[in-house]
Amino acid sequence: MVTLTGETLTLEEVRRVIYEYEQVEISEQAIREIKYNRQTVEEMIKEKKTMYGINTGFGKFSDVVIADDDLEGLQLNLIHSHACGVGSSFSEEISRTMLLLRANALSQGFSGIRSEVVQQLVDLINASIHPVVPEQGSLGASGDLAPLSHLALALLGEGEVFYKGERIHASAALAEEGIAPLKLKAKEGLALINGTQAMTAVGVVTYLEVEKLLFQSELIAAMTLEGLHGIMDAFDADLHKVRGHQEQMDVAERIRAILSDSRLTTKQGELRVQDAYSLRCIPQVLGASWQTVHYAKEKLVTEINAVTDNPLIFSDENKVISGGNFHGEPMAFAMDFIKLGIAETANIAERRIERLVNPQLNDLPAFLSPNPGLESGAMIMQYSAASLVSENKTLAHPASVDSIPSSANQEDHVSMGTIAARHALQMLQNTRRVIAIELICAMEAVELRGIDRMASKTSVFYEKVRNIVPSITKDRVFSRDIERLSDWLKDSEDSNVIQNQIKGGVFHE
Repeated sequence: MVTLTGETLTLEEVRRVIYEYEQVEISEQAIREIKYNRQTVEEMIKEKKTMYGINTGFGKFSDVVIADDDLEGLQLNLIHSHACGVGSSFSEEISRTMLLLRANALSQGFSGIRSEVVQQLVDLINASIHPVVPEQGSLGASGDLAPLSHLALALLGEGEVFYKGERIHASAALAEEGIAPLKLKAKEGLALINGTQAMTAVGVVTYLEVEKLLFQSELIAAMTLEGLHGIMDAFDADLHKVRGHQEQMDVAERIRAILSDSRLTTKQGELRVQDAYSLRCIPQVLGASWQTVHYAKEKLVTEINAVTDNPLIFSDENKVISGGNFHGEPMAFAMDFIKLGIAETANIAERRIERLVNPQLNDLPAFLSPNPGLESGAMIMQYSAASLVSENKTLAHPASVDSIPSSANQEDHVSMGTIAARHALQMLQNTRRVIAIELICAMEAVELRGIDRMASKTSVFYEKVRNIVPSITKDRVFSRDIERLSDWLKDSEDSNVIQNQIKGGVFHE
């Protein structure tokens, strides 16, 4: 059970809720804080104090005072009018993460809503009712208004949800689980949609998958080193220590550990003095990619425990403050930065693919073909990898440098953080396919070199992957192999075990 306090949620807890469907509860202290600040809001309403979004309009309408009889209607109108998301829907994992992060943010109590609202979010998580949320339509300030409005619709029994493998009307799913539709009170609609939980949810899922992908890319690169008789001197600990970047040293250490007993790698001067950069500089490039991941992780850990709506209620000081915590710039920068690491992981992998298939760069059969000329082998797999890498370069353009004013220039600078996060996730999926192609080619190369001479660690990996993708004995529709292997790298229990073993430095059979 994951207990929400608003301040202590960890990425590991988020992972368990997303992928293991662990149940969620609100701490008793959080419930007390929520009720305490809600009482302040109700007292201020009675006193006719003007408070943004509680008894005023929104955005450019912030100077329009709303009558007491219309306060609840104001909140419902807000959800309806702001549910303008378009395009394909976020995955169930991302929708589930949005529910969790919104519930956690509201659990600190500064939003001035009833505890019933937070409980409704938790009830949907625990019943695995996941709102259908369109991917496009957020500017990333005032938070993720459009996506979170679609999330809020489900709490009200409106809109659509994913439930038990189907896409159905929210009211039907709530009814089956015995959950009454929520009726919004003053402030509550605004509190539900004024935040960064769409971009942060995509960011969290991206981070969790990127971490796994980078460990896998190291293992695959190690197998490529075997397939190309790579020189191990370039991974010497002293070499990397004098540079000083910890992530670079860590990558080199893991490569040394993976290949410690390989009889396919070489030493400096045995076959050649030094390798091409795509082999020699694996620690420097992947180490730098890890740095982008670590930066993103630091910001995500902060943001998943942040209060990001507006206005905020500080009962002890008897204050209601309108500010800009909903602005997604920290997430936008983090996601734009991690995109660079994702892009370079694919870039260098594609160059290794070229070295595996190009007969001018190795002594292997041209394009790893079993019958060069009659059969093309891996020729077009390299084309696909190059295409994915090129697409990544386009997506790597920083979304955060763009801003288009909205709400009649009242909201005149926005983050585009959700676009940055979406592009990062898309690039991740592209990169996973690139390293899947590298893995297919590397396996062919080590077969030709002699699998009996592989390192024990890469040999275990090779045997597992051969259950997914068979050897190339003749040309076939390789698209199926690439997609099947990409799915395996993402989801299989075997690949999870391998990742954890590499991560823990104890990769063994």
